[in-house]
Amino acid sequence: MRIQFGFLLILCLTLNSIQVWGQSDETDSLLVVQQVNLSGNIRTRDRIVTRELEIRVGDTIRMSDLSGKLAWDARKLNNTNLFVTASVTARSLVDSLIVRGDYAPIAVDVVMKERWYLLAYPVFDLADRNINEWWYDRGRSLKRVIYGARLDYRNVTGNNDRLAGIAEFGFLNRYFLSYTRPYIDRAQRLGIRVDGLYQTNPELAYRSQADKLVFLRSDGVLRERGFGGVTLTRRDGFYQFQSLGLRYVSNRIADTVARLNPLFYGDGRTRQRYLQLSYGYRYDRRDNVAYPLRGYLITGDATWYGLLPRDDLRQLELVVSAARFWALSEKPTGRWFANTGVRAQVILPRWQPYNDLRGLGYNQEMVRGYELFIIDGQHFGLWKNSLRYRLFDTVKQIRWLRVKQFNTFPIAAYLTGFADAGYVQSSIAQQFESRLANRLLLGTGVSLDVVTFYNLVGRFSATVNGQGKRGFYFNIAQEF
Repeated sequence: MRIQFGFLLILCLTLNSIQVWGQSDETDSLLVVQQVNLSGNIRTRDRIVTRELEIRVGDTIRMSDLSGKLAWDARKLNNTNLFVTASVTARSLVDSLIVRGDYAPIAVDVVMKERWYLLAYPVFDLADRNINEWWYDRGRSLKRVIYGARLDYRNVTGNNDRLAGIAEFGFLNRYFLSYTRPYIDRAQRLGIRVDGLYQTNPELAYRSQADKLVFLRSDGVLRERGFGGVTLTRRDGFYQFQSLGLRYVSNRIADTVARLNPLFYGDGRTRQRYLQLSYGYRYDRRDNVAYPLRGYLITGDATWYGLLPRDDLRQLELVVSAARFWALSEKPTGRWFANTGVRAQVILPRWQPYNDLRGLGYNQEMVRGYELFIIDGQHFGLWKNSLRYRLFDTVKQIRWLRVKQFNTFPIAAYLTGFADAGYVQSSIAQQFESRLANRLLLGTGVSLDVVTFYNLVGRFSATVNGQGKRGFYFNIAQEF
């Protein structure tokens, strides 16, 4: 009863919250933008900045609409992840009082502080899905550590392009390289991404049992996988994004894996090769993509696996999601926020190899309270709800640090109550002894969310799930 009461309490607070809209002084006074001044974008090209601005020279804006337009332009700039801080403000170009109905000239000032774009750093990571699985289920073994180096070079040419590289060893050997350029045309709508990966695993999760991953270790290679692909992207306006990608994938497993789990690639096969085509759509109007407080997000993805006659996989995967984030008070000093979101997956046809079935428990697709479990299946539905209270939100200046890209330290903290529900439909539940598939999953709890440097979000959660099991977990968090 406690889990049901807690779930219903958070759900009611989230869904029945009433937004209180502050009363503004409506005016017919019109402003005309005579200047848009950019400063601080030393490396970033002007056209990349102005691509995010709705306000243009020559625009006429009602005074009552000005603050909202400035705020959203600043949010779009911050969401590019090119700047530590970005502000958009307006100032009058005349000293006289504005007469009702007249056009008053204004200047818009865009002030930015760029990030440090070239990051090359050592890797000390864990092979498990999250730190909680490693801490509670894997005995905190250092044999499961991944080490190596990563390169993350943003804004390579000043066009918001990105070069990323990974070389990792230890629990697995992985080499990855990608290059992304969001705009390759004059209109700044079309973009491109190319990437490739090669990876070998001496240890592999070859099946699940009772909603836990079961690993097999060998002195040799248990799995070899690689892919190469190209993706074309399109951005219409400010908030609509589309992508069309083509990728060739080649996988191989050891005979031992196929013998222990003949369903891994299906029919006891040891190789899997296929060409895949993917299409994605995203409408993203969130104020902060890392930790949104206002706005909404709608996504849809379709992936066809197996385009060629000789391909080893035939699958259609559909994933859709929608989320809304809002403030419970429109006052600038308001501290209460809420969000709700749904996500669903469908895989067709129903029978698929074990390796290509992913339900809940992977990445951010989980019912909070079930961090230690994976629920494999063809289809799932997920509903997540949160009620947040802002403890503080501030920016600290580290004066003794002379590198300007690092001496501005933003940090915010939120106390969050949450309630989630999920369901996984699986045809392999009995075979893999799943106790959580094909049943309603509920989870609720509270968390402390810390939002800090470079949009890093850490979440410390105390949870209770539908089976009455309590837990304390840490996650690098993202809602959807």
